[in-house]
Amino acid sequence: MCICFGVQAQEVKITGVVSATEFEGGLPGATILEKGTNNGTVTDVNGKFSISVSEGATLVFSSVGYISQEKKVANSSSLKVSLEPDITNLEEVVVIGYGTVKKRDLTGAVTSVKSEDIRQVPAQNPLESIQGKVAGVDITRGSGSSSSGINIRIRGNRSIGAGNNPLFIVDGVQTGNIDNINPNDIESMEFLKDASSTAIYGWQGANGIVIVTTKKGATGTPKVTFNSYFGLSQVSRYPSVMNGDEYAAIKREANRTTGKWSSEADDPLIFNTQELAAVQNGDWIDYQDLLFKNGTQQNYNIGVNAGSDKTKVYTSLDYYSEKGILKFDDIKRYTLRANVDHTFNNWVKAGLQSQVANRDESYRRDPLNMANKIIPLGTVYDENGDFIVYPLGGSSISPLADEQVDVFSNTGKITDVIANVYLELKPFAGFSFRSNFGSSISNSRIGLFEGSNSISRNGGNSRAQYTASNSRFFNWDNVINYSKEIKDHSFAITALSSYVQNEGDNVLAQGESQLLPGQLYFGLGNAPDNITINSGYAKWNVLSFAARLNYNYKGKYLITLTDRADGASRLSKGNKWAFFPSAAFAWRIVDENFMENIASISELKLRLSYGVAGNSGIQPYGTQSSLTRMPMAFGESSFQGFTFSPLLGNPDAGWELSATTNLGVDFGLWKNRLSATVDIYDTRTSDLLLPRGLPPTTGVQQVYQNIGKTRNHGVEIGLNTVNIESKDFQWESMITFTRNQEEIVSLVTEGVDDIGNGWFVGEPISVFYDYEKLGIWQSSEADEAQSFGQAPGDIKVRDLNGDGQIDAVNDRKVLGGDNRPNWFGGLNNKINYKGFDLSVYLFARWGQTINPNFLSRYDRQSNLNNSSTAIDYWTPENPTNEYPRPNAGLSGSSTLYWSTIGYVDGSYIRLRNLSLGYTLPVKDNPLFSNVRIYLSGTNLLTWTKSSKLDEYDPERGGGESFPMLKSYMFGLNLGF
Repeated sequence: MCICFGVQAQEVKITGVVSATEFEGGLPGATILEKGTNNGTVTDVNGKFSISVSEGATLVFSSVGYISQEKKVANSSSLKVSLEPDITNLEEVVVIGYGTVKKRDLTGAVTSVKSEDIRQVPAQNPLESIQGKVAGVDITRGSGSSSSGINIRIRGNRSIGAGNNPLFIVDGVQTGNIDNINPNDIESMEFLKDASSTAIYGWQGANGIVIVTTKKGATGTPKVTFNSYFGLSQVSRYPSVMNGDEYAAIKREANRTTGKWSSEADDPLIFNTQELAAVQNGDWIDYQDLLFKNGTQQNYNIGVNAGSDKTKVYTSLDYYSEKGILKFDDIKRYTLRANVDHTFNNWVKAGLQSQVANRDESYRRDPLNMANKIIPLGTVYDENGDFIVYPLGGSSISPLADEQVDVFSNTGKITDVIANVYLELKPFAGFSFRSNFGSSISNSRIGLFEGSNSISRNGGNSRAQYTASNSRFFNWDNVINYSKEIKDHSFAITALSSYVQNEGDNVLAQGESQLLPGQLYFGLGNAPDNITINSGYAKWNVLSFAARLNYNYKGKYLITLTDRADGASRLSKGNKWAFFPSAAFAWRIVDENFMENIASISELKLRLSYGVAGNSGIQPYGTQSSLTRMPMAFGESSFQGFTFSPLLGNPDAGWELSATTNLGVDFGLWKNRLSATVDIYDTRTSDLLLPRGLPPTTGVQQVYQNIGKTRNHGVEIGLNTVNIESKDFQWESMITFTRNQEEIVSLVTEGVDDIGNGWFVGEPISVFYDYEKLGIWQSSEADEAQSFGQAPGDIKVRDLNGDGQIDAVNDRKVLGGDNRPNWFGGLNNKINYKGFDLSVYLFARWGQTINPNFLSRYDRQSNLNNSSTAIDYWTPENPTNEYPRPNAGLSGSSTLYWSTIGYVDGSYIRLRNLSLGYTLPVKDNPLFSNVRIYLSGTNLLTWTKSSKLDEYDPERGGGESFPMLKSYMFGLNLGF
């Protein structure tokens, strides 16, 4: 950092007036800034200003609601500048399906996120960076593992059996995820949410569309950027387990209940010799402390943007590395991107967008399930310093077993190539033809070795496994666009054909009792036992045709009409084709004559859309019956037999259809110091591809049928405010709010629930169906408890039908609350003071019920397993209503209504990100055009509504493997 960033230059005094084009007089409060410095001023009430700057400097003139201008200081010491209105950035171009449109002309529900907001939160996956920033889009991380994926839902779940993931499109190439896309390479992400905007993609539009556009080259002087960060990761919140003393206490209480223990003199009756010695010596093991360590994250990215009038190039090289908080959990990713656009003449253009990503991953077999249950007594090493595989001489293997030498290895190598080449012809004005050919190719290899003393094998034969898979996806789109203006009428027509194909194959080889652990999963032919080989193949394709008309009258009456036809190979013959029409209307009220004198309203647009989108997302060959090999024997002779696979084919399976009505309004007030978008929607999905259960007597288990309906309806709000705008200080806020309600409208039989699968008419797709826990029977209720066959200290549930007995048919119900939040949203504040920038981002999920594993991790017998410290169990001296009394004679699985003990309100608010940066002045520096350093913290604080979750991160929804993380980053951004 020892670089001289400034050179003394002669100063000149500049005076002038800033005005606005839409009214007479000066513009007060406009900002004038000397480019590349923090030197600036603001205009007075008459729009006048005065500033001293370096000779030859460039001044930047800006004001909220206006397009910024730059003026170079020449010989004149007086300037007059007139700023053009920038009504909510209405000229901003938004990417939609197979084209672009100005933001002012949008008729559908589309949210655009730019690169600045994506890079604000450093993360491996760009989706994780924008959690809570897009209304209607629910994003959660699967776990804290370095290779964990991201869960995303756009406007909730619609399907029960055909999947609910949105379609991702990267530079025209359709893909299943964007895990390998480097956030530094992204120019913008568009989220298409209503049927009008998604219908152009038809066959996968029902779950929403995410369009990712990467950066392109530009003419002018080549620009080089270097972005990097390094950080530490720690466990955010993780439920603790009982220590040695607490475990001894609960075991004593469990045996006091049965009369076997009354004082410490009875300890030899309930502890074995080794356990007793550990209790007396105070020997106990904190396995969580031994397993958890600080993780690290680091990223280094260099990008080059260059071009001439003919050829424009953007290329980048990226390295990302993450070491998790558990040993053997890490990832290294290398990414190379090259985007090239070449103009041959005034009507022929071609280009390439491409990326190669290679990932080296190590996957840890999660040891926490064992660490959270194993008895904590004893020591890790014996008196000779040797590792104790089975603590206390018991049957439970040590949670640290996989970390020993030559015991465990699980690594993967994955290479992904995504590329799109295009040819664009513009033979005459208003007409263009573009042909895109995109391909996504993935190759992966995963090797697993588990020694005899690993957690998984637990003393059995060692096992080695080698899995390889290949997938090849391509889409070929041919798109015609024609636009024409005739006086007050504007037309834009899009017609296209599309062909998509995906095929994949895989192979698995496995063997046991490897003679040399160092061979790992190689040399499987040398494995002496149980060598098995399996392979598979799948292929599907979709052929599509679509057309769209955009009509604009006087710039204020907008109509979009779309229709698409799709044929999907994975559906049954005679049901492969479906049509997906949509219509959208928008009225720019702000452009009407009667709005001219309402100065406080700077933007007002009303939108209405209706359309149908489809989902064919069942597995390939899911409509066909197939055979499965089944070994058989006669006497001592074996032979191969075959039976039907558990999934029965259905020759009538067709499309799921989702019809969405969307009413939206966009408005801005006071030169857009406050601007907002509000959408109200109602999606009704019919002909569900439902995996219907069949009676066991049929010999099969399931069949996909087009039966059942669901509904999603809700409201989305996106609000932006400019709170303060002055010379040295700016403060902007962004608020998002989403409320979505999903419900099953009908199933196999109209109005009838499917209790076996947990599906209930009128309820969300995923609910909790159980007894209603009232508490614990108290000593004063002994007689009433006895009438139900229970005693004080047992779980008390509600007798729903009041018949004096509890049974599964009449006394279970759908509990209040489900695992989807009533609402979620975010609050992002951006503050700039001179060269400093501060970002504070809060995120909330509210009104969700979860059933976390740790609240049910209670060994009532306290015999073989440990329990969570969150367990507040009942004793005569502690008459709690939380957990039943320990009982050495009764296991949890034998305890009545055991399943009711873990439900809890999972509402939380989180400080998602806190960033503080400083941009150094680089005026007249010959090397750098930008230098910024910053500190950033992620998931720093979490507040939960329920005190039971004080040690748990509810974003997981219930799981305990690979806890969620908080991280601290130091970053550097350089521009050359």
